[in-house]
Amino acid sequence: MRVFKFGGASVKDADAVKNVVRVLKEVGYKDTLVVISAMGKTTNAMEKVVEAYFNGKNGLNDAIQEVVEYHNGILASLFESPKHPIHDRVKILFEEVKGFLAWNKSPKYAFVYDQVVGYGELLSTTIISAYLNEVGMSNTWLDVRDLIKTDNTYRDAQVNWDRTQKEVSAKVDMSKLNITQGFLGSDDNNFTTTLGREGSDYTAAILAYCLNAESVTIWKDVPGVLNADPRNFEEARLLEQISYREAIELAFYGASVIHPKTLQPLQRKEIPLHVKSFLNPMDMGTTVGKGIGIVPKVPCFIVKKNQVLLKLSSLDFSFIVEDNISEIFKLLHDHRLKVDLIQNSAISFSVCLDNKFKGLPALLEELKRKFKVVCHEDVSLYTIRHFDDQAVKSLQNGKSVLVEQRGKETVQLVVQ
Repeated sequence: MRVFKFGGASVKDADAVKNVVRVLKEVGYKDTLVVISAMGKTTNAMEKVVEAYFNGKNGLNDAIQEVVEYHNGILASLFESPKHPIHDRVKILFEEVKGFLAWNKSPKYAFVYDQVVGYGELLSTTIISAYLNEVGMSNTWLDVRDLIKTDNTYRDAQVNWDRTQKEVSAKVDMSKLNITQGFLGSDDNNFTTTLGREGSDYTAAILAYCLNAESVTIWKDVPGVLNADPRNFEEARLLEQISYREAIELAFYGASVIHPKTLQPLQRKEIPLHVKSFLNPMDMGTTVGKGIGIVPKVPCFIVKKNQVLLKLSSLDFSFIVEDNISEIFKLLHDHRLKVDLIQNSAISFSVCLDNKFKGLPALLEELKRKFKVVCHEDVSLYTIRHFDDQAVKSLQNGKSVLVEQRGKETVQLVVQ
């Protein structure tokens, strides 16, 4: 069995859904399980529903109605008859959302989030499964919550692999075209859980692992994995092959390649991952697999913007050693600042941070009691894997380099 994953951009409107049909016809869909995300920006829209619910319910009906109208527009373009049974099925799903919000007594945001936002995937798969049947592509709709069992860490649920393996083995007919949801699972009480960042890609990997699939293909609006984000770098090139290890390294440094948690189950069973274009499905794309390095071996550029560089030194010129460093890291953890680069000498310590949780002011207040602190905000952290001199010079040109750090394969520059 092959596992395909289509993200929100690939099913954002009626034309996109019709393109999914075209892709499946071109590449074949026998013995295939298709994982589908919420349509377009539905997840964002459902998050607004949750926010309205917790903000005194002002605007709640309007927020829900926005999602209803978006999906009804897609339905009208895909199904000629307004009496097609799909309209009732979609209506029932929205009634379930409204019903939950009416009877829910839990004050826990993460719990409510998972119960509501997960309907984006239930809506998309219900509509697409019906449309595939309508155009003669018989398929089985599966509720992934019956397959992927997790703990109750809402918004970042951890998979119970033994139970998931048992459910997948019992409930997935590998001889059919199956349609299911990404991002979702369920806990011991059958409440919906979500799998966190890149949850739909992870879903595809979980199911592939449990099915011993021959491959996973993630369909995107780009030709495959590129050596640089074309929004930030010129002349981005397609990487034809990457090893699991290389993909994890790139993701660690911040590349929007494939999240490591998606790669880990695939790596354990050596299941290849293909990243291909849903616009040009017969093109080669990128293959991530075992021990194939990186082809072509060109520098890979990654940038993280809006970073903070802190340079700390002791007030009395004493050494910064283990005791100081452990205290600094405890403060970073307590204030939820993610560390992206570290550099230290005998009497100084530099660290580049991501301040997305806005803990910097409180952190600075505490650090200044014990250290001399120089803070550079709004810096950029550039990483080059497989660097050469020309690649480094291209980044240094016209920029003020605050920190440079080199390893055998990787160079990192913090620039203002």
